[in-house]
Amino acid sequence: MGYRNKFLIGSVTVAIAASSISPAFAAENKSAFADENQFGVYKDFILKAVELGLIKGANKNGNTYFYPNQQLTREHAVLILGRNLGEVDTTGVQQFKDVDQLPKDHELRENALKVRKNGIFSGWKDNLQYKAILTREEMAKILVQAFQLKHVEDSNIKVTDLNKAGKEYQEDITILAENGITVEKVFNPKAKVTRGQFITALIRAINSGDKKEGNFELTLMHTNDTHAHLDNIAKRITAIKEVRSQSKNTLLLDAGDVFSGTLYFNEYLGQADLEFMNLIGYDVMTFGNHEFDQGTKPLAEFVKNAKFPFVSANADFSKDVNLKDRYHNELATTANDGEIYNSIIKEINGEKVGIFGLTTAETKDISSPGDVEFKDYIEEAKKAVEQLESQGINKIIALTHIGFDDGGGDNDLTLAKEVEGIDVIVGGHSHTKLAEPVKDTTGSEPTIIVQANEYSNFLGTLDVEFDEKGKVIGYAGKLLDLNEKKDDQYVIKDDPEAAEILATKYKPAVDAKKELVVGKTNVELVGGNPAARTMETNLGDFIAEGNLEKAKKINPDTMIAFHNGGNVRVSVDAGNITVAKILEILPFGNSLGILNLSGAEIKAALEHSVKDAPKPFGGFLQVAGLKFTYDSSKNAGERVVSIEVKDKNGQFVPLDEKQNYYVATNIFTAKGGDGFTVFEKASAEGRLSEPGFVDWEIFKEYLDSQPNKTIEPKTDGRIIDIAKP
Repeated sequence: MGYRNKFLIGSVTVAIAASSISPAFAAENKSAFADENQFGVYKDFILKAVELGLIKGANKNGNTYFYPNQQLTREHAVLILGRNLGEVDTTGVQQFKDVDQLPKDHELRENALKVRKNGIFSGWKDNLQYKAILTREEMAKILVQAFQLKHVEDSNIKVTDLNKAGKEYQEDITILAENGITVEKVFNPKAKVTRGQFITALIRAINSGDKKEGNFELTLMHTNDTHAHLDNIAKRITAIKEVRSQSKNTLLLDAGDVFSGTLYFNEYLGQADLEFMNLIGYDVMTFGNHEFDQGTKPLAEFVKNAKFPFVSANADFSKDVNLKDRYHNELATTANDGEIYNSIIKEINGEKVGIFGLTTAETKDISSPGDVEFKDYIEEAKKAVEQLESQGINKIIALTHIGFDDGGGDNDLTLAKEVEGIDVIVGGHSHTKLAEPVKDTTGSEPTIIVQANEYSNFLGTLDVEFDEKGKVIGYAGKLLDLNEKKDDQYVIKDDPEAAEILATKYKPAVDAKKELVVGKTNVELVGGNPAARTMETNLGDFIAEGNLEKAKKINPDTMIAFHNGGNVRVSVDAGNITVAKILEILPFGNSLGILNLSGAEIKAALEHSVKDAPKPFGGFLQVAGLKFTYDSSKNAGERVVSIEVKDKNGQFVPLDEKQNYYVATNIFTAKGGDGFTVFEKASAEGRLSEPGFVDWEIFKEYLDSQPNKTIEPKTDGRIIDIAKP
């Protein structure tokens, strides 16, 4: 599916015969092939072959096609390999009989002599049999000969169907696997080779001869803050499988907050997510704050049933009744599934990689961790690095749930600057969409930081190359869009097994739960467009009040809540309120954030909110804990007339532009959505805390707290346009 796109830190020199193609090659070139949308996992390799002049394609109706899934003839294999050989002295080489019958200017003639001179093809009864289809075992033999590949010592790679190959091919197949040129455990030696398969193996073979002794290449796949979003889990599993098919050395990591956010969690308390994580084989996970939302009992069941270990160097479970027996306050050289460690060592094809975890200390204030203690993340990270280095580990990954630039007291940017020895930080908590990795160069060696947004929207990938001392010398990162569509079709297809499990085992109960009645309204709840985007509405008030109440439970000093009118999607008729209806009102799953803003910044935000009034604007703010008047007849930016804030005594007092206030809103708005640059600036300056908590769940929780779960909200004049008659 062409998921990968690799880059190097340093310079790369590319030649054809004596090539130094980086293992993190970037196929940035746009091909001229009309069937590029069919290249799939072969895309980067095909584009690199084009760049090297190894393939040309076939012309049809004025277009050029590569046909990646078409079987490869021996003729085309000879042409491709011959082009790679460059200039070869073929004096005295006898031509294959069947090739000798071709026209004198046929390209195959010269290339057939080249491959025969190099012993790559010997032919049958002096014939090349160039129209025959190449088998996979034959491909193994010719590539091993062409690139003089050798066994890799101490390799634990096994090909499970080696006995199905001819005896003369078995060693070559093994060598191909040991060198990472083929990565499938099931090789299918008698199967016919497709053009895409051959080009992939060829580029890997070219690449393998160039790798510097002692360098190590690792591909990380990472997820974070998935929050029980399982509707596209089958696509995530497809993407993981395809990345693994392209890379010899891989790790699959989760940076926390698998729990909370959809009805899959409400119904299954993380066990549905865990089945799929076990199915695809996650290597390790750290804890997010939301893993503790229901206390530690559901988390203990999650840990117990996991087929992978957990890491968190700053979380102490020794006093927790549910998890203390699974907790080891130590570095694990061999980690057991379903156990918790400060850090672990993973051995990947003979190379050792250290992984330690960190969980935000905010957890004690924003979740329900009980007796779990959270220690200083900087100090514990330094200890973890020191422990790993004492074991001779020079490749160290921090798997963190502290936020990229979160203002809650701990974050990845600070971690990278303060702690020497971390090579890669795989993060979560702030739901940050890092389309490209961030490189910190504070220390003597670089630290690469990645994070993959939220809600299983993306699978993060990071290709990283270490030198023999464990220094990162090359890296490439990309977020694979799991929901991408072309021509109204998903680019990434569902994994059949995962799709079947979801559809039959988990989805029916979730669909039924959507129809569950969770409350009642005695009046119409007014939202939608234009109402919630032009004026105060009773539904906007109710949502903002719920957000404010939730924020006060986290930070009692929170005084104000803002909610963008564009996220009050529909009105609700008087009557029963179902979960499905709440999801219609708040369909985006935005999470809660708390900003520290000056009064002047609040005024600027309200000016932006009413800039288009009386015309609809998605950024029109529904409010709680505050009331204001404005004049829509005035120029934008000069419309707000008065602002009052409800103080701790419940009295409205004038806003003090020099005073700072804690303001609850959603992360979309807090990070500059709808053009709120004033919020974006505050967020960038570390004045945003991100406790999470999804908006529709906050709505339901607030509804649950009302007498008899019945509401009858009325507007109270908290937003008034004095220009209206």
